[in-house]
Amino acid sequence: MIKSLILLIISGGILISCSKATLEKEKLLSEESKISIMTFNTEWLLGSKEQVKALTKKGVWGLETKDTEANIERQHQAVAAVIKKHSPDILIHLAAESHVDRSIDNPAAFVETNVMGTCTLLEVALSYWRSLSSNSRDKFKFHHVSTDEVYGSLDSYGAFTEDTSYNPNSPYSASKASSDHFVRAWNTTYGLPITISNCSNNYGIYQFPEKLIPLMIINGILWKPLPIYGKGENIRDWLYVDDHARAIWSIINQGTIGETYNVGGGAEMSNLTVVNMICDILDDLLPDPKNRSRRELITFVKDRPGHDFRYAIDSTKICGQTEWFPQESFQTGLRKTVSWFIENEKWWQLVQEGTYDGGRLGLGPKTKVN
Repeated sequence: MIKSLILLIISGGILISCSKATLEKEKLLSEESKISIMTFNTEWLLGSKEQVKALTKKGVWGLETKDTEANIERQHQAVAAVIKKHSPDILIHLAAESHVDRSIDNPAAFVETNVMGTCTLLEVALSYWRSLSSNSRDKFKFHHVSTDEVYGSLDSYGAFTEDTSYNPNSPYSASKASSDHFVRAWNTTYGLPITISNCSNNYGIYQFPEKLIPLMIINGILWKPLPIYGKGENIRDWLYVDDHARAIWSIINQGTIGETYNVGGGAEMSNLTVVNMICDILDDLLPDPKNRSRRELITFVKDRPGHDFRYAIDSTKICGQTEWFPQESFQTGLRKTVSWFIENEKWWQLVQEGTYDGGRLGLGPKTKVN
């Protein structure tokens, strides 16, 4: 039974919304259990303090926000103070600047957050772990959440396994690959008890509107154009957020220290197929009086630089070594997600007014003119 858990996140807010409910359902929390969340740059991500309140309404008891603009030493001190305050049994590191397009525009920010930030967390975690009693050290775990994008791109066949060589193709995936290596190094060199998960594309409630699915839903609600990169042929394996949260808890409780686990939803879809499905669900839930189809809003735009063609996850290891398996089909999960965005217009309107208006990202750094 978990007594104290800290989620250390930067832009993993999508997972917070279902974390406590998932823990309770899996009977991993008691009434005395405590979850604390430490977030970095939360107001930038969510657009306003109202967004933070929306997440904490889901039953998370503690929320600590820290400023990523502080120098490394101050970040180290801030993280150490929170960990000392809450004395966690488990640290879950969901930290990431996670949007490929933003990494194309500002790659240095991804190095600072995903690489340097991870090193800071590892240093603090190691110091804390060493300070624990022998019994507490045996119970402590550090779980690092990563992405399938570290493996690179697939052609039309095959799937990523835990033995697939790393071959990242974007600044984002390169930064996450680096963070994975640092986490493994802290286990091998210092003995820090870690596990790693590499997941496929997540979707679900509270997802930031720069991502494909929420952007298409919001634009469809507003009858705005639905821009798809290239010909829409790129394929992703979609994982519903509740299934991802359950996978993390399964790895923490049933996984092997030092091991990596791939987590996929078993739902490979082309981007065009996904957008067509969103259009059809919106047309069903919000029919147009003029009987128009939202598929008419689809437009094809210039492709993302270095756009990986296909991702696919082989989840054999996690399904074999734990009791986890994906429970939500893409069809049912997508409909739940569309319905949530329809019912929570105030939330995404605040985001659009605050930090992201739905504009195109990923066109590369702006050239400075002397």
